[in-house]
Amino acid sequence: MIIEIICIVLVLSGLLFLVGGAIGIIRFPDFYTRMHAAGKGDTMSVFLILIGVAIYQLNDFSIANLLVAGKIFFITIFIMWAGPTSTHALIKAGIDEGQKVWTREDKKGKPDA
Repeated sequence: MIIEIICIVLVLSGLLFLVGGAIGIIRFPDFYTRMHAAGKGDTMSVFLILIGVAIYQLNDFSIANLLVAGKIFFITIFIMWAGPTSTHALIKAGIDEGQKVWTREDKKGKPDA
């Protein structure tokens, strides 16, 4: 019972971060702030959701469930490594291509096209 509540809290927290990141992608004005929302929100949401699922797998302890939880853990570690790295690469590409940073003086808060 306690483990199921912990899993539910972790998965719901992950969904909250996922929704926050999606709102950030829609609402933020330029490429860099949108990438920040995507990178941070997606990484944290996937981490919380997968840890919740891995703990749920360990609820009914067996060797098969231990292997599944271990695989989920390794997927989580990979995403925690690959997510920020890919976000950094995309931002570096944006800098190299000359993406302009949004300022308050831009056209009524809209980013340049």
